[in-house]
Amino acid sequence: QVQLVESGGGLVQVGGSLRLSCAASGRTYSWAGMGWFRQTPGKAREFVATINWSGGTTLYTDSVKGRFTISRDNAKNTVYLQMSSLKAEDTATYYCAATRRGVGRLEREYDYWGQGTQVTVSS
Repeated sequence: QVQLVESGGGLVQVGGSLRLSCAASGRTYSWAGMGWFRQTPGKAREFVATINWSGGTTLYTDSVKGRFTISRDNAKNTVYLQMSSLKAEDTATYYCAATRRGVGRLEREYDYWGQGTQVTVSS
């Protein structure tokens, strides 16, 4: 069992930056691929980024490429999402997730989920 807790969300202006963190506890997660998803009311949860256990492989959805960076610190059992040049359309609840696979773009590939952290980008 892995528990995931997100933090770092908040209110930021268009063009600003935020760094989300996801702290893992329970069974070691260093074997796990990690991902970030986001969701707005009335819409399906959307893949944002994923990283494999070593950090050597990362994937992003097209809309965040060049603006968001996913990283991890296995010594701290934490994965990060650095978000820059934020846009109003980045407003969403952001979820961290863990998968036994290397990386994954699909919700069904993930085994554990956090509760989410709200990011609001104001214009």
